[in-house]
Amino acid sequence: MVTSIKMNLGKNHMNWSEKKVLVTGGSGFLGSHLINQLQKLGAKNIVTPSSKEYDLRKNEICRKVVRDIDLVFNFAGRFGSIEFNRHVPGELFYDNLMIGTQLLHEAKNASVEKFVALGTVCSYPKFGQIPLTEDLIWDGYPDEINAPYGLAKKMLLVQSQAYRQQYNFKSIVVIPTNFYGPNDHFEPSSSHVIPALILKIYNAKKNNDNKIVVWGDGSPTRDFMYVEDTVKGLILAAEKYDDDLPLNLGTSEETSIMDLTKLICELLDYNGNIVWDKTKPNGQPRRCVSNQRAKEEIGFEAPTKLKDGLRNTIEWFIENKEKNIIKN
Repeated sequence: MVTSIKMNLGKNHMNWSEKKVLVTGGSGFLGSHLINQLQKLGAKNIVTPSSKEYDLRKNEICRKVVRDIDLVFNFAGRFGSIEFNRHVPGELFYDNLMIGTQLLHEAKNASVEKFVALGTVCSYPKFGQIPLTEDLIWDGYPDEINAPYGLAKKMLLVQSQAYRQQYNFKSIVVIPTNFYGPNDHFEPSSSHVIPALILKIYNAKKNNDNKIVVWGDGSPTRDFMYVEDTVKGLILAAEKYDDDLPLNLGTSEETSIMDLTKLICELLDYNGNIVWDKTKPNGQPRRCVSNQRAKEEIGFEAPTKLKDGLRNTIEWFIENKEKNIIKN
């Protein structure tokens, strides 16, 4: 499957060398991998505004960055761990809503050819039927902790559909599942579950700790997708997808947090005990998306197995940790 995906990239009426591409969030985890892949496909004119210099919560800044742009990948926004989401829900709602809606609006005004919005699996109902299909996105309220972030992102879907209907503006919303990989964000207070566990278990082994404490009871499930597979799906969507329904990207495979923790312990050769802190929230009970529509519409499948992707991620982490590039 890896070969077929590589062969399809860049070969569906998209000459990337002729496109001026805006990637917001381009210095982040997902954005940096996307830019690397676009450059391999021949993209020569990629604009990546720094969040320190360009505050995309301001409409005039959004208007400025989309000027003379052919295609937008909007990855800008704020998100993080369960703990992070619990502490700043208002900021998460406001920042993601303002960035997304204003950037899309100004892209329409600037006659951008296509707008690729990064949705989130946090928009799906807390108790949705598994696997989550795109038509189920309105079938219930999201997990309460993630709701401010998830609903802000869902409003971008409404806007995208409305602008397609009224202005015939080509905007799509792509919903990747939980992605991970090298260059992820290893900050204990805000990182997602895989980098948080890798950091925790690595430090426990280094410090000869005989146990680690993990939030919840280990029962929640997630659909983990390697970041390189994710960006290939996003590029295929930019090249081939043109519909008002959102498009899932995932592996369609569920892994419990308990099994994930044990697998990372195995890969890091850590033999201590795992203590589950059941006073802490689990988050959404199950989260796994259907990849069927992406397979049918754009020919996307995620070939990287979880163990292989984790091994690559851990190798990258250890190398950068030992070089003191990762400080925590």
